[in-house]
Amino acid sequence: MTQLTELLGRIQAGDAGARDALFAAAYSELHRIAHARLRDGGRDTVLDTTCLVHESYLRFVRVGELRAEDRRAFFAYASQVMRSVIVDSVRERIAQKRGGDQTPLTLSHGLGAELPDAEQTVLAVHEALEALEQADPRLAQVAQMRYFGGYSEREIAETLEVTERTVQRDWERARAILAAALR
Repeated sequence: MTQLTELLGRIQAGDAGARDALFAAAYSELHRIAHARLRDGGRDTVLDTTCLVHESYLRFVRVGELRAEDRRAFFAYASQVMRSVIVDSVRERIAQKRGGDQTPLTLSHGLGAELPDAEQTVLAVHEALEALEQADPRLAQVAQMRYFGGYSEREIAETLEVTERTVQRDWERARAILAAALR
């Protein structure tokens, strides 16, 4: 039994100090996942790697209940929490850009109107993933772990307890469905 699995068991048993110990033990891996996510397309957010890890930890603490029974499930859940932190950060930034309740003033018409900015893209991907989750939860999980978690195909296969080839097929299908949804 790994240290993380043991700490997860202690959390399930109600040990209050185990949660902090779990995050201390998993910090470097969480930092790697956050770095991969921000490197692969999330760099347009105001979050940096450390901020993303810390915001994710605060979400875990606020929820109070950690629903993971082993190391793999914990990191899968962590990538899902990181996704929600990134999406919420982008939504907040978009709201601030639009000036809240101030009346918008347009100085030029049509310049770049067709080009979505990176924040809109993050939200569009999030909405497409939600739709994919309704249609095929495993495809959505593979896409989420790959896109938001920065997991390799091998890591996803271990987490979902399927073969790497299954993950490759699922990733191809998920990308095709998401690409169609984003058009």
